[in-house]
Amino acid sequence: MMRFLAPCLMAMMAGCASVKPIEQPTRVQIAEAALPPAKSFGAPRPSAPTRSNKNIAADFLDLHFALESGTPLPVFTRFEEPITVRLTGTPTRSMQTDLTRVLRRIQREAGIDIRQISDGQANITIEAVSQKQIHRVLPQAACFVVPNSSSLEEYRNDRRKRKSSWVELRSRERLGIFIPYDASPQEIRDCLHEELAQALGPLNDLYRLPDSVFNDDNFHTVLTGFDMLILRTAYSPELQNGMTRDQVAQVLPGVLRRLNPRGDRIAYQPVTDTPRAWIRSVQRALGPGAGNARRLRAAQQAADIGQEQGWTDHRRAYPHYLLGRMQQFDDPDAAQRQYEIALQYLNTKPGTDVHRAHITAQTAANALADGRGPEALPEIDQAINVMMQAENAALLATLMLLKSEAMRQAGRTDQARTVRLDSIGWARYGFGSDVVVRSVSQGVAQRTASNTNG
Repeated sequence: MMRFLAPCLMAMMAGCASVKPIEQPTRVQIAEAALPPAKSFGAPRPSAPTRSNKNIAADFLDLHFALESGTPLPVFTRFEEPITVRLTGTPTRSMQTDLTRVLRRIQREAGIDIRQISDGQANITIEAVSQKQIHRVLPQAACFVVPNSSSLEEYRNDRRKRKSSWVELRSRERLGIFIPYDASPQEIRDCLHEELAQALGPLNDLYRLPDSVFNDDNFHTVLTGFDMLILRTAYSPELQNGMTRDQVAQVLPGVLRRLNPRGDRIAYQPVTDTPRAWIRSVQRALGPGAGNARRLRAAQQAADIGQEQGWTDHRRAYPHYLLGRMQQFDDPDAAQRQYEIALQYLNTKPGTDVHRAHITAQTAANALADGRGPEALPEIDQAINVMMQAENAALLATLMLLKSEAMRQAGRTDQARTVRLDSIGWARYGFGSDVVVRSVSQGVAQRTASNTNG
């Protein structure tokens, strides 16, 4: 129902912190107008789900019949097609571009009759507001979706009424999505994907999903092939508003057999639910305001719970990834050991390429700090390909900067400069212009200092 503020876990910061920074000369000033324009991704290339239909049916039920808090929902709800969407408030140009793109994907991949309108009452109203306005209502939310409101003001006035309760909902007719216009283009796009998908379908998030935006770990930033199958299933003619969990469960096998025939040929793999204690530990590890020692204890508690559960999937790896991030600056060797533990589990599971790419950004930064950048180039290149398909411009730009430095260490100076410049367009989309200017300024300062020292 909402996308929470992500913790500051960017590989670029880890990489820069591992190397002694070079003070920037005061003469280094870069005008934003001189920077390359923000880049955009081409045709989407989502991967098909790799789990059995029996697993996917269980996922569908848990996604649609509970809220993120664990509160059960009594009946299945969805919109009646056709569905209209209106963009209001103060949207940026990239917001409209990305909205058009995701609506086309939903039409094509999920088969849902949905279109944008320019005026009048819409089924889904997306209001572009400031981050400050959102935080006044929900301090920890980056963006969110609510029932029976078409503006943030309406929701603020009615948030304690029955009309604003998902539990009371019996059909979806009017929803509001609130997205910050003053975030980076990628954060805006990520909000569009997740909140629009939840407006149409699942209201829950499940940490057990390795290939979905319906997962609070935020590894996936755009709708995946699995997500589109979930939405297509939700709008199949066999399902109707008001159906109970048991009624939906009875028709799901036939629906999935028709929509995803390959899933009937994949063996069922039992997956245990995620204990609330594990979720609370992860949330404490990521939560703002907590000291580093408390966050470390919380991540270790999550790792211990995963071991007790006997997990061998991405959930077992995730706390070790978090532990590595927390130790990256103070104890790089300990951080490296945590990444290696995480990879032990990820390397044996299909559909975890995105998770491994995030870890590569960290291990490559460690390699660069030790002067072993050239050795990390093959893994960096593989991670770049993964992030291009996953459409994560922020991590893509980070990996390209790491590649540039690795090339420089290998003596491939001209190629390093080309890759660094190519990363700027992705950074402008992924991080926002201010971050790009600072990053490029530091790069110019480093080259200037290097040239001066030479």
